[in-house]
Amino acid sequence: MLKVYNTMTRKKEDFHPLEKNKVSIYCCGVTPYNEPHIGNARPFVTWDAIRRFFSKKGYFVRYIQNFTDVDDKIIAAAKREGATWREISNRYIEAYFNAMDALNIHHADLYPRVSENMADIIAMVQTLIDKGYAYVLDNGDVYYDVTKDEQYGKLSGRKLDDNEAGARIEIDGRKHHPMDFALWKSAKEGEPFWESPWGNGRPGWHIECSAMSLKYLGEKFDFHGGGSDLIFPHHENEIAQSQAAIGDDHSFAQYWLHNGFITINSEKMSKSAGNFFTVKDILDKYPGEVIRFFLLQTHYRSPLDFSEERIKEAQTAFNRLATSKDYLFDLIKKIDAGDVSADGRGPTAITVSKAGGLAEISERLLSAFYDAMDDDFNTALAISHMFELSKEINIYYNEIMNSGILSVGGRINDIDAKIIYRVRDVYMEMAGIIGIFEKAVKAVDDNAEFKLIDDLMEIIIANRQAAREAKNWEIADGIRDKLKAAGIILEDTPQGVRWKRV
Repeated sequence: MLKVYNTMTRKKEDFHPLEKNKVSIYCCGVTPYNEPHIGNARPFVTWDAIRRFFSKKGYFVRYIQNFTDVDDKIIAAAKREGATWREISNRYIEAYFNAMDALNIHHADLYPRVSENMADIIAMVQTLIDKGYAYVLDNGDVYYDVTKDEQYGKLSGRKLDDNEAGARIEIDGRKHHPMDFALWKSAKEGEPFWESPWGNGRPGWHIECSAMSLKYLGEKFDFHGGGSDLIFPHHENEIAQSQAAIGDDHSFAQYWLHNGFITINSEKMSKSAGNFFTVKDILDKYPGEVIRFFLLQTHYRSPLDFSEERIKEAQTAFNRLATSKDYLFDLIKKIDAGDVSADGRGPTAITVSKAGGLAEISERLLSAFYDAMDDDFNTALAISHMFELSKEINIYYNEIMNSGILSVGGRINDIDAKIIYRVRDVYMEMAGIIGIFEKAVKAVDDNAEFKLIDDLMEIIIANRQAAREAKNWEIADGIRDKLKAAGIILEDTPQGVRWKRV
């Protein structure tokens, strides 16, 4: 049973999807006014690994991530650079995709932008006004009234009295309560604006994510995520306004996941503090897969201290895993070649004594890998099991290569060949969830071919699952039988449907 740590309840809970075999996720995206830094990348790498895991377990994943493309910081950057706000946001959205692509992050199903969803945002603000949760000032500003929400603070655990004394409160005597937050801000000279029932203006920060998540995922969805710095006020305010608009305290996101900060010398990395490293700068020195690996070596909820030394350590560790991958593909090339004799003599079948043991170890470690991911997406523990398998692969490979068998015309027999293929599949299944070896430091053409096959198998398995849910057993069984005839077996396991060669 998959367990996730829910920030709302402050404990691990069993995960029960709202819809069988489907997962819906909303992750707060970036405000594109600068190059993304390594702290920005952490939540997106985290959620990419989570998406991959769910997909491998047989879930259909719907993943939405927004762009806050209208914001004070974007407007300020536009003034500094003599550009329009749209030019700035487009420039840094492109920079975002360049950085995330380098980190092997699969694109979201949709990237809604604030500027493209204004009608929905305005409609939600009007709903809150009509229900008495928001009020309009004389100048056209609209605020949410936190005193109307008896449960305000339930995500962060803060009380209104505590918040009133907080350091980040905007001093504005026109507000009913110091913690009231802006839903709509009246237009200022030289700034972009949209027409609304309350006058020209633009949205407050929090309302955009509520409007877009509800629009694209519905009134209830499974996961909402982001960095820990978003718990308050952003996510707190999202919950308040969303549940008020819907009229259901149990609506909106069912599980809240927040990743820990990245620090430099134990201080939170941020653009505003000036102590940050852009992904682009780090990519000039290290491969994207190494950066991704570095981020996933630590559990997503734990703080992660960034340093040159730690990145170098991650690269060394990554290279160890990559070497084992290369060993496996080298063995498979020799198997596929049939005759590996250097002197042209015919092949002689031999038995590789440790292949059976390696197969048993690989299955045990794959199960342990899935168990780790089932425990609140513990990539750090999962990777440790991958290292265990890497060690066994290295031992096996070196024993075969040092034995001299292959150099004197021998070949790996059919039974052991199937085992090596299975071990390769297990190892690459682990790698596929972690998201490495897709752009390996040492490219292997066979690896790209395997990924294509793996991706196609996921599509086939999903179609079979859809047929089973529709009780169309003829199609479901037909898919299974045709795969079996092609030499591929499907296995229904507690971790989901898996496939293997026979």
